[in-house]
Amino acid sequence: MAETNTLSATKRCAVVTGANKGIGLEICRQLASNGVFVVLTARNEKRGIEALENLKENGLSDVVFHQLDLINPTSIASLADFIDAQFGKLDILVNNAAVNGTIINDDVLKSQTHHHPKPWLRLTGAMTQSYELAEECLKANYYGTKGVTEALLPFLKLSSSARIVNVSSKLGQLENIPNEWAKVVLSDVDELTEERIDEVVTRFLKDYKDGLLESKDWPTSLSGYTISKAALNAYTRILAKKFPTFCVNSVTPGFVKTDMSASIGVLSVEEGADNPVRIALMPDGGPSGFFFARKEVVPF
Repeated sequence: MAETNTLSATKRCAVVTGANKGIGLEICRQLASNGVFVVLTARNEKRGIEALENLKENGLSDVVFHQLDLINPTSIASLADFIDAQFGKLDILVNNAAVNGTIINDDVLKSQTHHHPKPWLRLTGAMTQSYELAEECLKANYYGTKGVTEALLPFLKLSSSARIVNVSSKLGQLENIPNEWAKVVLSDVDELTEERIDEVVTRFLKDYKDGLLESKDWPTSLSGYTISKAALNAYTRILAKKFPTFCVNSVTPGFVKTDMSASIGVLSVEEGADNPVRIALMPDGGPSGFFFARKEVVPF
C-alpha cells in the first residue's frame, strides 16, 4: 500500500522511476531538497519502502513510494490512478529506470584490472549478452519507459511547467550505431515517428535472433542497451515536437558508480544525479528536444 500525502497547490510534483537505489534515489533526494514533492517508484516494494525511509530519516518528508514495474501495464495504470487521486497533476517525470541487457561476471571483472586500465573497457570485457537479455532490455528501457510516459501525459498536460527527463547514455548516440539505415531513420527528425522507431527496434531484434548482428552492422557490445537508448533518444525528440509547451530532454549522467556499472564508474551518484535534476528544474522557456552530457549539449 502506497503512503499518501496532501500536495499543496503551489508545490511541484515529480515521479522518478527506478528510484530505490543509485542515481534514481539520489535524484529523489536532490529534487525533494529543492522543494519538489517526489513520488519514488521501484519494482521491488520492499526496497522501495526502505529507500523512502532512508530519505525520511534524512529529513526529507515530502516523498512517497509507489510500486512500479515498467513492463507491467497493470502496474503502470495503478501509478497513473495514484497520481490522479492524490495530486491531480504532474510537473516532472524523470524516466530513470533501466536494465543494461547483460550479465556481469564478477570474477572476470576482478581479473581484468591490469589488462584494461579504462574502467569502461574492464566492464564490457566482463559482460555477456544474449538475444533474450536484449529483448528484455528493449521492453524495459524503451517500451516500458514509453508506456509510463504515455500513462502520465494527461497529468503533465495539467502542469504549467511540464518537464520530462529521459535518463539516457552516450552509448545511445547515433555515432555508436554502424547500421546506416537505422542511423538515417533515427536522425530524420522531420519524418521521425514512433512507428519508425519501432521498425528499427523490430529489425534489430530480428537480426539479433538470426545471428546477424555483425553482418548487419549493429553494435556488437552492449547491443540491446545501445539500441534501447538510441530509441529513447529518438522518442525524446518526438515528445518535444509533439508537446511544445513541455520541456523534454535526454540526459546522460556519465559513468557513475552504481550497480549497473558494477561500482567501477568514475562519478559519484551525487554527480550523476546532478545533471538530470538540473534539467528537471530548468526555468520556463528552457531548451527542449536536446541531449545533455553533464552541462553540455551533445549530438543525438
